Amino acid sequence: MNPVIYTFLGPEGTFTEAALLKVPGARSAQRIPASNVNAALDAVRDGTADSAMVPIENSVEGGVTATLDAIATGPDLRIVGEEVVPITFLLVARPGTRIEDIRRIATHGHAWAQCRGWAAENAPDAVHLAASSTAAGALALLEPGSQPGDAAICAPIVAAEHPELEVLATDIGDNPGAVTRFILVARPGALPPRTGSDKTSVAVPLPEDRAGALMEILEQFAARGVNLSRIESRPTGRYLGHYFFSIDVDGHIQDARIASALRGLHRISPETRFLGSYPRADGARPLVKDHVTDAAFDSARTWVDGILGH
Repeated sequence: MNPVIYTFLGPEGTFTEAALLKVPGARSAQRIPASNVNAALDAVRDGTADSAMVPIENSVEGGVTATLDAIATGPDLRIVGEEVVPITFLLVARPGTRIEDIRRIATHGHAWAQCRGWAAENAPDAVHLAASSTAAGALALLEPGSQPGDAAICAPIVAAEHPELEVLATDIGDNPGAVTRFILVARPGALPPRTGSDKTSVAVPLPEDRAGALMEILEQFAARGVNLSRIESRPTGRYLGHYFFSIDVDGHIQDARIASALRGLHRISPETRFLGSYPRADGARPLVKDHVTDAAFDSARTWVDGILGH
């Protein structure tokens, strides 16, 4: 059997790699960092990697648009798992740097948004220097001849792996409870088995821009007692005003209520894309009312079949 190959939004030392390392077996497997989300997903599509770990949602900044768009277009992919990682940040610099001397802080835009308040209070003269990732901003400090920031905001894993960086401050995030949700993506195949604590993700294009179009989509879930845990609109890029909805719901496609809702969605929007059913990272189980259990659907089907004489 060939070894499993993972890719992830790199470089090494990002929160995405920390999420990947939570996957059983990933620590001893081959891990290939990708320069961006599209590159990570394309590596799965072309067979270079078996699975990719990419960020999809942050509790402070919301959805990661690059992932939402990339997974909803192109050849089909499947979400097969998710991980949630607490987000804590460090301020690192070259040895001997003082916080009061810092004028440029390199980091990813999402990280800066979560540490902006701390920076304004503790390094008021510093400006944000955009980096492709939190790790890239920190590692640039170690590159001879480079012109990085005076300091960088990064994940603790970077400082642990590179002790030559000096930690100037810890836990500098403005939101102590911040977390980021990551998804593990693979090529279409056997679905992860139903656990009773699952999510299903879909991308649903708005079939036409008219009054009540979104309501028709939402009614497919409401009528079947399906809870939406996330819904975001994204432009399709076809023309102004044409959108798709990225939706997560509580449940697995093998649940009768979820399967029925997806059939209804497909009737309304035939371009609906099934993105996967997979175990929830938090293990939470949805509250399912008696009239939308699998047994209730089976009973209703039997009743109708009896009327039809089947």
